[in-house]
Amino acid sequence: MRVRPITPELLVTELADLLAGTAGPGRLRVAVDGPPAAEPDVLAAALVDPLRAAGRQVLHVRAADFLRPASVRLEHGRTNPDAYYEGWVDEAGLRREVLDPAGPDGSGRLLPSLWDAAADRASRAGYVELPPGGVVLVSGALLLGGGLPFDFTVHLVLSPAALDRRTEPGQRWTLPAFARYADEVAPASFADIVIRADDPRHPALVEPT
Repeated sequence: MRVRPITPELLVTELADLLAGTAGPGRLRVAVDGPPAAEPDVLAAALVDPLRAAGRQVLHVRAADFLRPASVRLEHGRTNPDAYYEGWVDEAGLRREVLDPAGPDGSGRLLPSLWDAAADRASRAGYVELPPGGVVLVSGALLLGGGLPFDFTVHLVLSPAALDRRTEPGQRWTLPAFARYADEVAPASFADIVIRADDPRHPALVEPT
């Protein structure tokens, strides 16, 4: 593998160009996966305007808006890394409301958010129509281990030391979940694009030689 340093601006440009030129079966379902410390939501949001400028309709969906209710999510406590790893995201809801409708035989009628975790109630968001040729960007953590039907995957990876350093103190209890994810799923071994993000000012693309 070759590691190619790249500026944040050029990273967005190259990734947007790649996605704009990638044909999906009707619509392109893209995962932007990484721990919160790697800011996958920020990268996904940065791709929206360039993709639109390239003529693709885009919807950005955050996995954080598809969490399970607190009664389910926090059943084993607020800081249980195994529960965080195995069951915080409502993968069935994400599949039902976003990924399946964006799939080859889907209606194109997508729900941008399902659950307001702060209020612990349904978000009451309205459905959005994404036409054929559109791109849905799903950003968040631990997205690649559950068999969700993505057409293209981007994985932001941090070294253990960088992940430890950049994780907020109140979220450090999640670190064992990310260690388990790296060990059991190894997303960096199969994602379509792997980005080293130890320093957000100096990312690097991991490319096959």
